Amino acid sequence: MELLNLPLVFPEDCNIILGQSHFIKTVEDLYEVMVNSVPGADFGLAFSEASGPCLIRKDGTNNELIDIAVQNLRTLACGHVFLIVMRGCYPINVLPGVKACREVVNIFCATANPTQVIVAQSEQGRGILGVIDGFSPKGIELDTDISHRKKFLLDIGYKR
Repeated sequence: MELLNLPLVFPEDCNIILGQSHFIKTVEDLYEVMVNSVPGADFGLAFSEASGPCLIRKDGTNNELIDIAVQNLRTLACGHVFLIVMRGCYPINVLPGVKACREVVNIFCATANPTQVIVAQSEQGRGILGVIDGFSPKGIELDTDISHRKKFLLDIGYKR
């Protein structure tokens, strides 16, 4: 078995959700989650089949983001994996619906950070072992950092 460290490549103004799913209907159901959670959502999604024709299935509202999702799944080459690339909406807005989707087995990450995917490759194929989401901690927040965090949450409308 070989271990690979593969970076996901997506625009800085985008967020992603990387997960594992188990059925071809994933594409339709995740599309519905996205448009019902954030009307007018700007996104692309792709899903890698792990049986039958083993195709990368795709959908979304933005062709550029669809292509980005497809290219990342081609790089990973793991079965039963999905990637949603979104712009102008955030994982916090759609994650409850994504998690509730009947086909979704696991969420590896939901982030805008640089992301590396740790993949195992065997004679049968590839699978995701985990992800490196962003960077290592540099310290512990101080009182000024706590104030900044709370102000930020107020500024973006997540606290009153």
